[in-house]
Amino acid sequence: MGGALLVAGTTSDAGKSVVVAGLCRWLARDGVRVAPFKAQNMSNNSVVTADGGEIGRAQAVQAAAAGLEPSVRFNPVLLKPGSDRSSQVVVLGKALGQVSAMSYRQRKLELAGVVASTLEGLRRDYDAVVCEGAGSPTEINLRAQDIANMGLARAADLPVVVVGDIDRGGVFAHLFGTLALLDPADQALVGGFVINKFRGDPALLTSGLDQITALTGRPVLGVLPWREELWLDAEDSLSYTADGVVGRPAPPAGEQWLRVAVVRLPRISNATDVEALACEPGVSVRFVTEPSRLADADLVVIPGSKSTVDDLEWLRRTGLAKAVARHAKKGLPLVGICGGFQMLGARITDRVESAAGEVAGLGLLDVDIEFRQGKTLARPTGTAFGEAVHGYEIHHGAVVRVAEKPLVLLDDGQGEGALTDGIAGTHWHGLFENDAFRARFLRWAAERSGRDGFVVAGGVSFADQRAAQLDLLGDLVAENLDTDAVMRLLDRGAPAGLRTIPPGAP
Repeated sequence: MGGALLVAGTTSDAGKSVVVAGLCRWLARDGVRVAPFKAQNMSNNSVVTADGGEIGRAQAVQAAAAGLEPSVRFNPVLLKPGSDRSSQVVVLGKALGQVSAMSYRQRKLELAGVVASTLEGLRRDYDAVVCEGAGSPTEINLRAQDIANMGLARAADLPVVVVGDIDRGGVFAHLFGTLALLDPADQALVGGFVINKFRGDPALLTSGLDQITALTGRPVLGVLPWREELWLDAEDSLSYTADGVVGRPAPPAGEQWLRVAVVRLPRISNATDVEALACEPGVSVRFVTEPSRLADADLVVIPGSKSTVDDLEWLRRTGLAKAVARHAKKGLPLVGICGGFQMLGARITDRVESAAGEVAGLGLLDVDIEFRQGKTLARPTGTAFGEAVHGYEIHHGAVVRVAEKPLVLLDDGQGEGALTDGIAGTHWHGLFENDAFRARFLRWAAERSGRDGFVVAGGVSFADQRAAQLDLLGDLVAENLDTDAVMRLLDRGAPAGLRTIPPGAP
């Protein structure tokens, strides 16, 4: 059976996902057959797998780092929050209904067997499995029902590496406190620490690294430097820069920028759809939450949503709906993706997601939507703007009437989405990742917005940029971590006799 380890984090967004991706890339390049695994993910960023299921996008990226197609085995439980109190639960790729925070605590006990058997199967099929925890392993109020952090580690006897984000400050307290709050049996599995996102001279950390090792009896396995190039496939849109800018915009090839405003919906899903636009020189992509930010936008994007009707009401309450309508009335380009496409239509009938019944859409596309119990999960192909395209669909809402011409002509001759008077809508995610289509689309958007000085640079490959970031992650692991120690943890588990740090959870 293959070796395995768990990468836990002191906090959410400490860097678990990128460390797992880096470890997968490093191992795969060394000829190790490695697979990623996250027992339970909570995210509205997801993808459709080749086997027809749905998993968190982070695990799809980690699979790419390992040279694998995404599989439901890599993320057996996915929670998709629809409100602050309830989530859709997806098990082995299939939606199985809604759960509240309290009801899920009981449901997790049922899912523990699914998680255990899935991980066991991966360990039989691969040389190594790199597991990612969820949130922090020291949520002591949730430990009894935990299936993703120390509960998983104990059940599968996994060594644990704890990652701390030094960019947030207090990293040594986070590392020590995380360990000290675990009970003795959990502490016995923690084999080392990794410090992430360090800026500056590593020599400045030496005394702190020595002290945390002396205090805990565990080594710091390495310090990963901050690299601003690493921004693709963020787990959620809060991971972007403080002013909402996506990526690191390169200077324009022409004389003008193309300014893209993406409405950051409260229940935004697949926010990563717009990252391919941000890879283009001269395209400035920014998430916005209030109407004034749309005033000078050339292109407005309404992205996907896990709660279409609720987020549509939020658009109206905040004044963003009127700002979007003004933008469209000027003839400026507007795009809706999945839930955003549904909002642009004339009417939404929803007795499934929100139970709101019939709701008026924004009326910018002559399209009616009806939500259905069954979820559409597909990876279609077709043609858009004269270019071959592929994407993926994840939605309950279905088009029941459309009077616009389609945006995409499917390979079977049917139409998908809508396109009229500078307004486009589609249920497809990942459409902008098609390089030739993206170039044609940006020329269309620049023409519609009067940006005659904007020039599409050409030659931009989104797939190559993603691969370059994964290679950079592999390089960072190879150059900055004690990879021999990591291999020992994978092969032999946590060392015996590790010190217990008081107080330890009772």
